[in-house]
Amino acid sequence: MLRIAVQTKGRLFEETMTMLAESSIKIEQTKRTLLVPAKNFPVEILYLRDDDIPQAVASGIADVGIVGENEFEERQEDAEIVRRLDFSKCRLSLAIPKVKQQEFEAQGLKWFDGKKIATSYPGILKRFLAKNDIKADVHVITGSVEIAPGIGLADSIFDIVSSGSTLVSNNLVEVEVVMKSEAVLIGNKSLTIDKKEILGELLFRFDSYKNAEGKKYIVLNVKSERIPEVCDLLPGLKAPTITKLETEGWSSVASVIEEKHFWEVIGKLKQLGAEGILVMPIEKMIL
Repeated sequence: MLRIAVQTKGRLFEETMTMLAESSIKIEQTKRTLLVPAKNFPVEILYLRDDDIPQAVASGIADVGIVGENEFEERQEDAEIVRRLDFSKCRLSLAIPKVKQQEFEAQGLKWFDGKKIATSYPGILKRFLAKNDIKADVHVITGSVEIAPGIGLADSIFDIVSSGSTLVSNNLVEVEVVMKSEAVLIGNKSLTIDKKEILGELLFRFDSYKNAEGKKYIVLNVKSERIPEVCDLLPGLKAPTITKLETEGWSSVASVIEEKHFWEVIGKLKQLGAEGILVMPIEKMIL
């Protein structure tokens, strides 16, 4: 049995549970039970606070954990990143009051010398300040870090930024991105062979789900003479699948396309005379 530490709430929790469900791992969610076994796969889910997950994995309380890279970097625990999961992306940035922006532009990072910076991530911030030879007063708070300058508690903040709307609403401006973060799967460095095998199967399922994200399967009919041009638009995984139709001079082409380029590609295919275009979602993709 492989024990996976997962945070108890928030966007990362929701995306983690979606990934497990899409990997056909059935977890009965409950608010009161901290340890829940899967019904159809040899894993159990341990629900923890996000900042407790790195230590739980490093100490062996959990075998692996899904946590924000920012939390893993902050805690500096003796575990390893097994896989980046490409969701819950954000960044850790320094932000200052908008009225101080011109001062910062003139001085650069030296603006922070002698300033008080409010943050929930003192470890990452102190390492950044030391690297850049900046002597600032780091004030550790939890909760709403962004209000600190407005109430006179600090001159600036160091906090998570996603869309930036919270900064704008508090009259702050982002001036330096210190690190980018996403959800990562971290692992204990002393997993047994049996647990490594379960982890390998788990990663295979995760990859099959992630590979299919943002992709569509497309099938169309086109005149055979147009196939080279169609193939330039639809490269597929290795190459499009081409099947001759009974109608003389016509072929069917099947391929995978990125959803973000979907309408652009469709328009060009129609210009090439493609007909009967069928587009289907992809649930899993095994490369």
